[in-house]
Amino acid sequence: MNKFGLYTKFTAHEGRRDELAGMLLEAAQGMASVESCDVYAINIPDEDSTGVWVTEVWSDSSAHQASLSLEEAKSLIQKARPLIAGIEQIKLTTLGGKGIYRLKKGESNGIYKRNKGRRCREALGSVP
Repeated sequence: MNKFGLYTKFTAHEGRRDELAGMLLEAAQGMASVESCDVYAINIPDEDSTGVWVTEVWSDSSAHQASLSLEEAKSLIQKARPLIAGIEQIKLTTLGGKGIYRLKKGESNGIYKRNKGRRCREALGSVP
């Protein structure tokens, strides 16, 4: 059961990072009621005064896309636009990990089938 992951780097206009981070934290609070959103974390790098990273994990890409059509999301996007100088995204397939999901006994996430080593099995989740 793979999930959809997304790393988004927002570059704020000089001096506007904290305001942008605050808006994204507000968005994160709104995600608490969205069942298909497993992770929506706001991060700021120590050595970049304009960067704000958002880490997202969703049940699938269509759930993420649907979230963008929520009225609260649309409103927040409009308010945040003037603060944003740039956006970079990395789309990912999230395989699992702490806080994401646990495999049931006998399940495999497919990694073990491609990489038949004990270390890989232990690290990436085949449950005996």
